[in-house]
Amino acid sequence: MESLAQRAALLRESLGRSQAATDAVVSILGSFDSRLSALDAAMRPIQLRTHAVRTAHENIDRTLRSADVILTQFDRTREAEREIQKGPHENLQSFLDAVDRLRSIERFFSSNRSYSSSDRVLSHVNALLSKALVKMEGEFQNQLSQRSKPMEPDRLFDCLPSTLRPSAESRAEGGKHQPAGADGQEAAVYSPPALIEPKFVPLLAKLAQQLVQAGCQQQCAEIYSEARASALESSLKNLGVEKLSKDEVQKMPWEILESKIGNWIHFMRIAVKLLFAGERQLCDQVFECSQSLRDKCFSAITKNSLATLLSFGEAIAMSKRSPEKLFVLLDMYEIMCELQTEIDTIFVGESCSQMRDSAVSLSKCLAQTAQKTFSDFEEAVEKDATKNIHTDGTVHPLTSYVINYVKFLFDYQSTLKQLFQEFKREDGTGSELASVTMSIMQALQNNLDAKAKQYKDPALMHIFLMNNIHYIVKSVRRSEAKDLLGDDWIQRHRRIVQQNANQYRRVAWSKVLQCLSGQGLTSSGGSGQVGSEGGNSSGASRTAVKERFRSFNVLFEEIYQKQCGWSVPDSELRESLRLAVAEILLPAYRSFQKRFGPLIENSKAPGKYVKHTPEQLEVFLGNLFEGKQERA
Repeated sequence: MESLAQRAALLRESLGRSQAATDAVVSILGSFDSRLSALDAAMRPIQLRTHAVRTAHENIDRTLRSADVILTQFDRTREAEREIQKGPHENLQSFLDAVDRLRSIERFFSSNRSYSSSDRVLSHVNALLSKALVKMEGEFQNQLSQRSKPMEPDRLFDCLPSTLRPSAESRAEGGKHQPAGADGQEAAVYSPPALIEPKFVPLLAKLAQQLVQAGCQQQCAEIYSEARASALESSLKNLGVEKLSKDEVQKMPWEILESKIGNWIHFMRIAVKLLFAGERQLCDQVFECSQSLRDKCFSAITKNSLATLLSFGEAIAMSKRSPEKLFVLLDMYEIMCELQTEIDTIFVGESCSQMRDSAVSLSKCLAQTAQKTFSDFEEAVEKDATKNIHTDGTVHPLTSYVINYVKFLFDYQSTLKQLFQEFKREDGTGSELASVTMSIMQALQNNLDAKAKQYKDPALMHIFLMNNIHYIVKSVRRSEAKDLLGDDWIQRHRRIVQQNANQYRRVAWSKVLQCLSGQGLTSSGGSGQVGSEGGNSSGASRTAVKERFRSFNVLFEEIYQKQCGWSVPDSELRESLRLAVAEILLPAYRSFQKRFGPLIENSKAPGKYVKHTPEQLEVFLGNLFEGKQERA
């Protein structure tokens, strides 16, 4: 218990000391709080002054940074001004960079109008930009003038596919002739030339962009169009393109005009595929910043040149029609069709709509004129009044002319198909061309029938018809017209050839064959069969037989002499006709000579009556239709 009492006394003593310490700490803390309050009150003014100083420093820093930016703009302005003063001649790129800097400075001060110097600086910058604009216009014009040189013909020819390039001789004459091998252009590759050296094009584009941004689109377009139009027209002139009025074209002799048409076709191909395509490409590059300016400038550049080319085509289409013009019309129509897709692609946009329409209009005009020329030709063939028929009955020049004409037509089958579609929407079977060809053939046949009536000798008339129809049939069989006209047409006209050959034999040799008939020579009247075998001459009058031989000799020699001067130019037809005559004449002569020859063998001068052996007659017949006079 005493031990517990001692421990309790110690605990109470410890708690007493702890309480005394706590009271002392509380007293000390209370004094600290009062002191801190006094310190805080003393520090508050210092804190306020410190914050003010810090804010002032921040404002000073911000002002210094703004001043630095403004000073930088002033420095940039001075640098740009030096470049503007120098002008674009020394260093065009540096000049353009200076203009870009001035525009940037203008935007800066325009968006910071609160600066006291903004208006003054803006006024100065705008004055520099105005001065730069004048110099840029001058430089744009100067650069275009220096770089826009006419294209030499040789450079253009080198851009053509090899099959279309003129020969060395043609180049020496100016390259104006249509080159050989102009057909088969499906795989042809054209490479439009660089009208301005490529390294200068970006600078021109930059100048154009600056002028457009400055609102000088009109001046820019005029400068560009004038320079390029002049270069284009000079290029075409160097190539050989002439400005001819429609009156000049229509009064020109055909020989000269035909050559100019061939040149025109070549010029159109070069103009569209090379020059116009090159101008479109250049416009797109220089005026990349403005689609409307591209189309507007391209239209202004090419308008006169295209009009000059189309005007010649229109003059041809409107000139007096004649058969020989048909093929050049088809050539012209063909090139217009070939170029139409490219014209639509190159002359794109509203500014070029009239030019596209002009090209389409020329194609239609050429098609209409060609179609009318077909009708004119058919009518001219049927009404051809040529009276200088050949006395030998050979093929008439009109026949060979018409056949060659038709053959040439088949070189233009695809073109003609397209031409007919312009008006009749053909189904592509070639029926329209077949119809036209048959009409021309029928017109020719009608004319030949009329010409044949001019021959006074019916036999020669049939030789004439036989020759001409045979020439037509043979020519058709060897040409593409065979498939178009068909086998029925060919067989029908072969029968006409045979009919005329048969008619010739009947008309030319009937009187001769009558002399070889036994009818009227014997008392019984004979068999009356021409060329009959067997029988004898009993009862025949020697005088009558002599007269028959004499008549035969006279008629044969007359026919022989005459028909040796006739002509059958086709060797196969000539031989077959000789054989046909021999087949009816020689058997009849042999039979007559065998039957009645003995009656005069013992008479005085029998050779006076039986002048020819069958073998000799066969030799004479082999000389017929050679177109030269012979004597039997």
